[in-house]
Amino acid sequence: MSNILITGASGFIGSALARVMSASHTVVCLSRAEARVDGAISVRGDFANASDLQRLEPYRFDVAIHLAAANAVDDEMACLAVNVHGTHGLLRHLIAGGCRKFVLTSSIAATGMQSTRFRPLSVPVPDEHPCLDRDGYGFSKYMMEQLTRYLSRQDDSLDLIAIRLASIIPDDNRPDPVRPGPVPGWSLGHLAKMYLSDTVQCLKLAAEAETSPGARIMNAAGPDVSVEPGISEVLQSWYPDLIGKLDLTYYDQPGRRRAPVFDIRLIEKEIGFTPKRSLVKANDVT
Repeated sequence: MSNILITGASGFIGSALARVMSASHTVVCLSRAEARVDGAISVRGDFANASDLQRLEPYRFDVAIHLAAANAVDDEMACLAVNVHGTHGLLRHLIAGGCRKFVLTSSIAATGMQSTRFRPLSVPVPDEHPCLDRDGYGFSKYMMEQLTRYLSRQDDSLDLIAIRLASIIPDDNRPDPVRPGPVPGWSLGHLAKMYLSDTVQCLKLAAEAETSPGARIMNAAGPDVSVEPGISEVLQSWYPDLIGKLDLTYYDQPGRRRAPVFDIRLIEKEIGFTPKRSLVKANDVT
């Protein structure tokens, strides 16, 4: 049993994760709204506020799972202030208190994919695709990832995992297939989705994984893509300027017509996470 801090525990992902983690660990939930999770301790506060962090003083943590963040609807300054500066203050506070293992939720937006002007450099999109963001949110998540590397260089005892999450949807949601046409806003976010139950399992595995000092960045997405007729056809319609330049042969191989558009092989190797809930056939295990 470990002592675990979860920030953003009153939210969609955080509340579900806290319920699961509190069954086998001592969980403290830090959030601006009260986290009403049976078996967990709720602390009201803003992680980006240094004075609120003092409310964590009675506790010592083995693992911190950092979910709270400014999101894509917030402006550039808010995203940088909360996701970069705020996260820096949180991590410094926890490191000073003895915590050495951190799981941080980054986003596939760190690539810059949310803009209709985004063009992937390769597909499946690798775990460390460079940041090509134009809007602020993705850049703030990318800078948060770089913050973990900065801290890791200072203290080589730290285990910092930044997970680039896909778009997370409720387990009872079956997404409509994406079809060829103009590239939509949030572009690859329409092709990279993951069910909540898989997301919770991913974060749980990361938190409980054997400590591995260093900073790692890994994609996490569903096992397939709800798309018709296939990934290749949709990407060619979205990015006609990349026809002949973007290698799509991965999706032309047997069984890969609807394979994930973000590469998720590393996260399976590193922490043993394999998503189970199919986006194509609800309730299927793939």
